[in-house]
Amino acid sequence: MKKIVTFIALFFISHIHSQSIEGEWFGDLNIMGSMMSLSFDFKIAGEKWTGTMSVPQQNAKGIPLTSVTNEDNGLQFLFDAAGITFTGKFNENQEIEGVFSQNGQNFPLVLTRESKEILKPNRPQEPKAPFPYEIEEITFENTKENIKLAGTLTYPQTNKPYPVVVLISGSGPQNRNSEILGHQSFWVIADYLSRNGIGVLRFDERGVGKSEGNYAEATSFDFAADVAAAVLYLKTKSGVDAKKIGLIGHSEGGMIAPIVASKDKSIAYMILLAGPGIPCSELLLEQSNLVGKSQGMSEEQLQEAEKTNQLLYALLKTKESKEEIKPKLTALIEQSLLIDSNLKELSSQQKKQLIDQQLNQLLTPWFRTFIQYEPAVYLEKVNCPMLVLNGEKDIQVAPKSNTNGIKMATDKAKNKKVEIKIYPQLNHLFQTCTTCTVEEYGSLEETFSPMVLSDMKNWIIKNTR
Repeated sequence: MKKIVTFIALFFISHIHSQSIEGEWFGDLNIMGSMMSLSFDFKIAGEKWTGTMSVPQQNAKGIPLTSVTNEDNGLQFLFDAAGITFTGKFNENQEIEGVFSQNGQNFPLVLTRESKEILKPNRPQEPKAPFPYEIEEITFENTKENIKLAGTLTYPQTNKPYPVVVLISGSGPQNRNSEILGHQSFWVIADYLSRNGIGVLRFDERGVGKSEGNYAEATSFDFAADVAAAVLYLKTKSGVDAKKIGLIGHSEGGMIAPIVASKDKSIAYMILLAGPGIPCSELLLEQSNLVGKSQGMSEEQLQEAEKTNQLLYALLKTKESKEEIKPKLTALIEQSLLIDSNLKELSSQQKKQLIDQQLNQLLTPWFRTFIQYEPAVYLEKVNCPMLVLNGEKDIQVAPKSNTNGIKMATDKAKNKKVEIKIYPQLNHLFQTCTTCTVEEYGSLEETFSPMVLSDMKNWIIKNTR
């Protein structure tokens, strides 16, 4: 479920007996079929390198890098919070050629001195003014942790109390628009629902955008506490019908919503978009297999990867401390790197840094919590109306196994108000797809299926009359 797309990164670079990296560098990264342009500006003061990174397509400019080093005729950079690392060397053309890795997936990246024109991807569904509804920038507080969260509330122009939903994004640091590869799915959803009389609160996750807090140290349960704080805020908001507050969660958001609703019986309704219905360790194994197949991995490679992942997840599910399981995890990761052809040219030092980066990802509080999560525990405690939607071509949260898991749990809860629908030819992001691979996400112009938008609107109206 991890999205391979947060580019606010931290890069490592060293500078001993090496070609200088000082100045600006540019590169295009092919992520999910979309070219993402990155630029960097490195400076040195005495012996210390500093730098900034920009991602123009995401309007991210001059992001300060935490650590920069440049040595051995090469460049390395790292961003722990997003699980990103790059390791490269100067080639004969004075370019820096290397491997960009995020969450265990590897992509080639070449950095050059030559800047390129950056074309904004075509996103025809992006909302455009004038807007026939109210837009209000708001803040609310998670009082237990004393952090303020920032978001946007859109709501109909009416004198009558209106229903409202809280949007809950998937995994990875997400802003209020759930922006990925130029797609702003939550902005599209909010615009559509508010045009049809439904209020929508969407907010930057903790530590992202204008919200306070530390994303890197948070778990899904912390994010659930933030959503609960959003619900409490809405109950005090003038114009909101406090008896008609619901939740819409996508991907990881589809497991956070039941956590909140299982504790707060005032939640009036809930929509799960590609939400987990089976234990997350099983979900990730199925996801790895489906994504691997779409990328052309052989059956032998798939079996080997599944065997390694099963061992990794089993270790992470134990109660052993970081120090106790770290050597065991290291041995498994080293073994998996041996069969990755993308990493053959890396030096032993570069491989060590890649292993350390992957260890840091696996040992985060979020991942250890996620891998132990069982959706049924919370779904069995929810009795509000629930709409469960999945794309038939989703290879990140497989529709059949997960909707079956949700049905079993809600049947056990004797919840008679559950509707399940699987849409043909839609992927994990609810886009109408062609190849339906992860790599295709960014190349598609559609941000979110109009059919799903209509179905959500009609269902909410029906359940809030």
